[in-house]
Amino acid sequence: MLVLGVDPGTATTGFGLVRENQDGSLSLVEYGVISTPADLTMPQRLLELHQKLRQLLLLHQPASSAVEKLFFAKNVTNAISVGQARGVVLLALAQAGLEVAEYTPMEVKQAIVGYGGADKNQVQQMVRALLYMDEIPKPDDAADALAVAICHLHSLKARALYHSDPSA
Repeated sequence: MLVLGVDPGTATTGFGLVRENQDGSLSLVEYGVISTPADLTMPQRLLELHQKLRQLLLLHQPASSAVEKLFFAKNVTNAISVGQARGVVLLALAQAGLEVAEYTPMEVKQAIVGYGGADKNQVQQMVRALLYMDEIPKPDDAADALAVAICHLHSLKARALYHSDPSA
């Protein structure tokens, strides 16, 4: 199954496509960022984010998707901006007919490292190891998106095991 993970932002939105293989191993398909120029108006930036994400969805046609949940930030202006980008991401995923799961940063860290208080480097090192990468993925937004995709794959697998257990 191919999953798209997204770490939304107005200036930079990270994306990561991860495939779970028949044997349960994970394969990196593609990752990167969608950047929007700072000199564009907010509506133009959101339109560009939407168009580029739609192109990515058409190219790869993932079976499922996951997005990092917005948590309250100290910088309210930044939180509003991220919220706008997140809305555009959710819209594009819904238009593509994808199931969209949402995970908090703590849930992602728990799924990747086994500890919800893990630091960014610990998460990046585990993403690198799980995807058999030579180096940790860069930039951070892309690494976070890969972690979200892996978290979602782990969650899907856990749900499938739970629902197939007759004693549950």
